[in-house]
Amino acid sequence: MKNLHFITATLLSLLLLSNCDFTEKNEMTVQKRHILTLSFEGPPSSESDADNPFLNYRLLVEFQHEGTMKMVRGFYAADGNAAETGAEAGNVWQVRFTPDRTGEWTYAATLYKGDRIAVQDDYSSGEQIPISNSTGAFTVMPSDKSGNDFRAKGRLIAYEGYFKYRDSDEYFLKAGANSPENFLAFIGFDDTYRMTAESREGEAQTDQGIHDYQAHVSDWQGGDPTWQDGKGKGIIGAINYLVSKGMNAVYFLTLNIRGDGNDVWPYATPDDFTRFDVSKLEQWEILFQHMQAKGMLLHVVLQETENETLLDDGDLGPMRRLYLQELIARFGHHLALVWNMGEENGPAPWMDGVGQNDVQRKAMAKFLKENDPYKHPVVVHTLPDEKLKVDVLSDLLGYEYLDGISLQHHDRSDVASVVTHWKAKSKIAGHPWLITMDEIGMWYTGAKADTADINHPTLTRYVLWGSLLSGAAGVEWYFGARSVHNDLTSEDWRQRDRLWEITNHAKTFFQDYLPYWEMQAQHQLIGSEQGYCLSKTDEVYALYIPDYTDATLDLSKASGKFQVHWYDPFDGGALQTGAIEEVTGGKEQSLGTPPSRTGEDWVILVRKSS
Repeated sequence: MKNLHFITATLLSLLLLSNCDFTEKNEMTVQKRHILTLSFEGPPSSESDADNPFLNYRLLVEFQHEGTMKMVRGFYAADGNAAETGAEAGNVWQVRFTPDRTGEWTYAATLYKGDRIAVQDDYSSGEQIPISNSTGAFTVMPSDKSGNDFRAKGRLIAYEGYFKYRDSDEYFLKAGANSPENFLAFIGFDDTYRMTAESREGEAQTDQGIHDYQAHVSDWQGGDPTWQDGKGKGIIGAINYLVSKGMNAVYFLTLNIRGDGNDVWPYATPDDFTRFDVSKLEQWEILFQHMQAKGMLLHVVLQETENETLLDDGDLGPMRRLYLQELIARFGHHLALVWNMGEENGPAPWMDGVGQNDVQRKAMAKFLKENDPYKHPVVVHTLPDEKLKVDVLSDLLGYEYLDGISLQHHDRSDVASVVTHWKAKSKIAGHPWLITMDEIGMWYTGAKADTADINHPTLTRYVLWGSLLSGAAGVEWYFGARSVHNDLTSEDWRQRDRLWEITNHAKTFFQDYLPYWEMQAQHQLIGSEQGYCLSKTDEVYALYIPDYTDATLDLSKASGKFQVHWYDPFDGGALQTGAIEEVTGGKEQSLGTPPSRTGEDWVILVRKSS
């Protein structure tokens, strides 16, 4: 159990305004896109109080800047420092906000009290409870961050089928880890354990142990965060390692009760869905802040197929509303976050057809969009079987509150056709989806460790380049259920070091050489039995051709001269020159022979000469 440390009122007063600076005139300042945490002293309570602080209270804070207003929900914070103290009780309530404009801001906070007011649409009838520091002002200064830190780049949004930074013309291509899906089942988080090690056929096998990421403790660096006298080095180091390999996203469940692993939940106990574990969630927040500073997108998977009817039988009832509201309040301020409505959402064969239906999915997506003040992208993870996938996705086409698909697919050889199919369907429906290739089959293999598949040729060819050159917005790697380092038990991301390198080569190519968000999949332009082509007609063409000996590119709709360069998908590096350095538009053109490695896979870049 937690260490119950209760700090004095004097120390509490020092916590009332955190993550802020103060000028000589005692004016509060915060940097643009940095986290502002405001703390308020209110009524004493606890995680187990008979007057439930999560259900019977509602903190709302209105932030204003000139003509802009944003209403942000707050949360019960125990003693205000629970990540360190492990406290379950206290009288502190908090809100987190990431201001997106410089200049003068004001805020006004109101704490309401009433029976189940947290899940009521009408909260105005509740009693207003006095809190300290309920109004105030602060100044937002420009950020001093640079590089991949999202505080330097801004908030990610879904835009016309891709990730884009809201306040600039820069786009973001997702590349990262889909496993272990129970990433948050970490021994350093308070009250985190595996309820049972039983596993069904078709999922990864586990034991009673949860993650310690000992292999990544050495990747922790001085100045990185920890909590409670050094806890957290393994999981913080794991993020550092992925970042060092060029990765920028991690997929993780926040609730897997009754599901694979049975070891992640935000609640104080796994059998009461009205009370949350304040210290555990604050420790998650430390990890999430580190991830954002490192340029790592938070792919938040809210449930899985085994438990998608756990809360309110799948409906948008009080327990589901409370769960979603609590996560939005505690983590919605982050700049790069995706809400995934659930892994393998929909009726699954091994669940005897039990699962959320179309009405329930739409209600959940709408609730997320309407209650998230930052409007993060909302996606849904699919079942791998095409028939089941069609049943779930067809009714969601054109739905304004769903931004795309977190795609799972069995057969890697036809990933490209699946991506192009759903991109075309969503475009016709009037709401283009971002589609990310997040879980490749088969379920028992996925992405094997390097020792079993050193260059990952089929993943590289069909899944990585095949999806990206078909218009996918990113790729994540699923580890499979039968691997030694599987989807639930993997402790060491270095087991796939080579896979991260190959993935980064693709990400680098797209970022450095292509306006990929303006390009279309046109695989038919290649005069070869296999291959993929993403093009912006008469400007730029990117091709992947497996086992290259010779091929042509149809430039009949182009004019002028085009430079031909070659890129090694396995080793990256600079663009290279082959036998033909330049071709002319107006007809089908031979691409010649590559610089080396004839008969192996190559990426070819054909760009209009300046």
